[in-house]
Amino acid sequence: MCGIVGTLAASPVNQLLYDALLLLQHRGQDAAGIVTMQGQKCFMHKARGMVRDVFRTRNMRALPGNIGLGQVRYPTAGNAYSEEEAQPFYVNAPFGIVLVHNGNLTNALALKDELFDIDRRHINTESDTEVLINVLAHELELAARDLPLTPKEIFSAVRAVQKRIKGSYAVIALIAGQGLLAFRDPFGIRPLCFGKSANGEFMVASESVALEGTGHQLERDLAPGEALFVDMTGKVHTEQCNDNPSLNPCMFEFVYLARPDSVMDGISVYQARLNMGETLAQRVISTMPPNEIDVVIPIPESSRPSAMQLAHRIGKPYREGFVKNRYVGRTFIMPGQGARKKSVRQKLNAIGVEFKDRNVLLVDDSIVRGTTSKEIVQMAREAGARKVYLASAAPPVRYPNVYGIDMPTAEELIAHNRSIEEIREYIGADALIYQDVDAMKRVVAALRPGLAGFEASCFDGHYVTGDVSLADFAAMREQRTSQSTEEDADARGRLALQGGGEG
Repeated sequence: MCGIVGTLAASPVNQLLYDALLLLQHRGQDAAGIVTMQGQKCFMHKARGMVRDVFRTRNMRALPGNIGLGQVRYPTAGNAYSEEEAQPFYVNAPFGIVLVHNGNLTNALALKDELFDIDRRHINTESDTEVLINVLAHELELAARDLPLTPKEIFSAVRAVQKRIKGSYAVIALIAGQGLLAFRDPFGIRPLCFGKSANGEFMVASESVALEGTGHQLERDLAPGEALFVDMTGKVHTEQCNDNPSLNPCMFEFVYLARPDSVMDGISVYQARLNMGETLAQRVISTMPPNEIDVVIPIPESSRPSAMQLAHRIGKPYREGFVKNRYVGRTFIMPGQGARKKSVRQKLNAIGVEFKDRNVLLVDDSIVRGTTSKEIVQMAREAGARKVYLASAAPPVRYPNVYGIDMPTAEELIAHNRSIEEIREYIGADALIYQDVDAMKRVVAALRPGLAGFEASCFDGHYVTGDVSLADFAAMREQRTSQSTEEDADARGRLALQGGGEG
């Protein structure tokens, strides 16, 4: 998962892009980048680190121009530790194109060979984003050969791109001297929306919060398979570029990734999490008598809405039992297992009075590896809890994700080929209650009639694109192993502290 943004305004956009990236920081903390364009010249700065650390005053002054784009990176393909693979990516022909991408191409390796052998384009990194920008550049060259570049040729190129690439993608690109292009995969897996400000500034971004927080009014989400082009005069052109689009947004966005104040594909993330809490409460009631629970405590922060609704539903007090240190980096980007375990204690501290001599129901948004859940259950016991129950607002994560979430390989998932009782024993809880898959889908879908479904492969094993093979999983495993010598990358597990982020 990454956060992407593009904007066109009547005044310099460097500060606007910086502010938008701060609002999207929860979507990636590995690297950040901004490109602006003045005339036909591009100005770029990108580096590893958080937005506030990557961009200093001198960097901002070196980003002139009234059009630009930016990205916060959470690496899911390629080398997680290479600064060269930070986005945006740039190619100088045709026209000059700069691009940012959120998602994951499942056929990137095949496309890389195809680009070299047939299209005569060289790929210099392991990033699927470099593959994507070169496919787009090649198709733009074909569509606009001997013709002026108009929206018609641009949309024709996007249509050709969508026929070649597979997987998930939300894309924003700048075409030098022409304008800003955005498009979304035909399954609508990764989010992308756009809006305008009162003075006519245009912005497209991963989440509505980036628009609202920078003074833009959300107009709508891009439809699956849709492309949008804003020319240099600010005129917006849109076209459906796929013959069989269907909306299947990523369920993990609503479980954990997105900020609660965002609205995605017409669904309030906050309301979705409240609804998950309602169905989770039903699971708790059917599993154990509520009178065995003294207090409901969320594991900060994404689980709070679900925990509040659950507590209300079972008639038990909701309490904040953990204090989060906001000045420690997000735990799921810690490079190694040892560092990650230490970071849990640095990041969360228990309030003893809320645990002492009580039967406590902890609520988390999801459980991926289980190592952090185990540590938090132990913290609750050390704080004096008599019994510690754990409820997950998401179902068991049993399958890898190939669409842009750095989910561990199957062997690293605590729920893969394990029973609920085996997971409970590992975590050390007195009871473990999971969300029901069908109930979760039902209550979130109720917020947006007409959905085709959800991309929920990590829960149900169904890959909506229909083109994921055992070879893809083998490639993921090999990639993680090949990175094991770099800062203990094989154990980096960016989803280790579920609920430890701000989304």
